[in-house]
Amino acid sequence: MTATIALVDDDRNILTSVSIALQAEGFLTRVYSDGEAALKALADNPPDLAIFDVKMPRMDGLELLRRLREKQGTPVIFLTSKDDELDEALGLAMGADDYITKPFSQRLLIARIRAILRRAEPQQATGTGDQASSAALERGRLVMDPARHRTSWNGAAVTLTVTEFLILETLAQRPGVVKTRNQLMDAAYQDDIYVDDRTIDSHIKRVRRKFREVDPEFDAIETLYGAGYRFSDE
Repeated sequence: MTATIALVDDDRNILTSVSIALQAEGFLTRVYSDGEAALKALADNPPDLAIFDVKMPRMDGLELLRRLREKQGTPVIFLTSKDDELDEALGLAMGADDYITKPFSQRLLIARIRAILRRAEPQQATGTGDQASSAALERGRLVMDPARHRTSWNGAAVTLTVTEFLILETLAQRPGVVKTRNQLMDAAYQDDIYVDDRTIDSHIKRVRRKFREVDPEFDAIETLYGAGYRFSDE
């Protein structure tokens, strides 16, 4: 199936050039010049992936992501006009899947889009091994369904982004085993996409926050300082 990419940016030159590049790669595109105009359309008809500019008038990309995340977990890539660590930390903490600084290579953007879409695809059951790999993962009160990208804790649904899902799945597959940040990076960011330690830490904080919204006592993800993280199903 052809993936639909939504572009939200107040720079019409970027909207036009990126849309043309994506269409040349076989994607369908929907473009919006401000966050307010995009919000209802994206909530009512979610694309496969969205690209938000951070700095926009009326409603910036951070606010657009915050309000969109209240409704659904569409993968989101942020664009920013400057290398602003505060914006990056906020965006990742709010659930963005990736972050690219302007000016950017369209080739790099397309590579990251493809990587995130591959992670978002439900696993196709083509045989016994594939059926096993897509079966629901149950660890104590945690249930994860990779085929449907669904997560629940104690029966309550928890909405995770693609990256958050992969990080938690990696931890939950082997409870009690410590996973280093590098191992979590490899699980969540393939295709040689560089991320640093802060990115993984931001995703972990976001996952904990989401679970604590349904269970204030949630403490199943443990930090081992200097080593990494582990999942406890006790």
